[in-house]
Amino acid sequence: MSVRMNDSRMFIWKLAAAFALMLLALACAKAFAGSASAHGYIDSPSSRSKLCSTGVNTGCGAIQYEPQSLEAKGNFPTGGPADGQITGAGAFPEMNVQSATRWSKVNLSGGTNTFTWKLTARHATAEWKYYITKKGWDPNKAIARADLEQFCYIKDTGKQPEATVTHTCSVPTDRSGYYVILGVWEIADTGNAFYQAIDVNLTNGGGTPADTTAPSVPGNLRSTTVSSTSVGLAWNSSSDNVGVTGYKVYRGTTLLATVSGSTTTYTATGLTAGTAYSFTVQAVDAAGNASASSAPLNVTTPTGSTPDTTAPTVPGGLHIHTFDASSISLMWSASTDNVGVTGYRIYNGSTLVATVSGTTLEYKVSGLSAGTSYTLSVQAVDAAGNVSPSATVAGKTSDSTTPPTGPQAWAAGVAYKIGDLVTYGGKTYSCRQNHTSLTGWEPPSTPALWLLQT
Repeated sequence: MSVRMNDSRMFIWKLAAAFALMLLALACAKAFAGSASAHGYIDSPSSRSKLCSTGVNTGCGAIQYEPQSLEAKGNFPTGGPADGQITGAGAFPEMNVQSATRWSKVNLSGGTNTFTWKLTARHATAEWKYYITKKGWDPNKAIARADLEQFCYIKDTGKQPEATVTHTCSVPTDRSGYYVILGVWEIADTGNAFYQAIDVNLTNGGGTPADTTAPSVPGNLRSTTVSSTSVGLAWNSSSDNVGVTGYKVYRGTTLLATVSGSTTTYTATGLTAGTAYSFTVQAVDAAGNASASSAPLNVTTPTGSTPDTTAPTVPGGLHIHTFDASSISLMWSASTDNVGVTGYRIYNGSTLVATVSGTTLEYKVSGLSAGTSYTLSVQAVDAAGNVSPSATVAGKTSDSTTPPTGPQAWAAGVAYKIGDLVTYGGKTYSCRQNHTSLTGWEPPSTPALWLLQT
């Protein structure tokens, strides 16, 4: 009888211990989720960083990969980034460059508008604020506090928001043309905020277009290379009263492509040897105004083919974006080629894992083993089969049951290279650029140098 009672007590004790461990795990998971860094961007109307991520804006630096990471000290305008560094959150200098034609613009009418944020990591929120550049501001100077006036304010609950947040605000109706709207997401429990600039072509709310002036005609359309199957084109930039946002390239009456307003070259491919072609180019602005067509360029492709033996350049900036126990995600910068990059080959050691398109600049290598080191590489290829040298990065998957032990603690005076992993403040970071660390360049303070992993 006593044996049965002891067995019963032992069963109850084990059951209670298991329940306590489950509660502890839930509490740890909640605490970890609450400590995750917040990230978010304005998805609609498309912000400057959103248009960088989609390739509409170019030359954006690291923000093209992470439009949600424009984070700096909060309490704006009393606190926050310094004047001239507001739109880059004090850490992304490419985003501070300001001129009347630098950024692509979205059309917006004054009056009631809806602003939609996409939060890739939700965080307890204090408030949301919206500013617009003042009438008479200088669009060719970096934005300062004195250039801005607030037009919308939303006090939040201090709780965690949903992944999509929308606000209805009344945009001023007393101005037309190019203006910049600044959205500020103030976090409740970190003292930081997120900054999002929206470049808008504003109408006055009465339905009258603010911009009806078409860009000038692109000049000096010319061929730079001619082969039996392709023609390289170039032209002189057009001008516009607000800004050229793109160029449309035509072969006869067929639209081949629309390139950005900062691009004045294009390669027409897939042509037939010994055939006459006529090319024209039009300039367009943010309001949809299109210039007259350029003078036509008439080209006849040669009948003899000259083999393409030029390989693309090495993919740049290859680095580890994220990793877990069974996968490692890679990112890289585009290669260039005399004709055109058609794809990228991803290798695990000497094994070809995948081939992606020439416009794809990231790939997740899956099916890996936990706690294992890998050497991963990427090659660029062109239509003729020429292959670039490999860009290579070393990485290690995390252990399936315990945190990875590979990263070393960050320290000043150390030479770091792309892909190196360090720990700082209990978090793991991956090096984005080769550099020697200095005091003040700690990973949380320099997102252009370090990418948060965990």
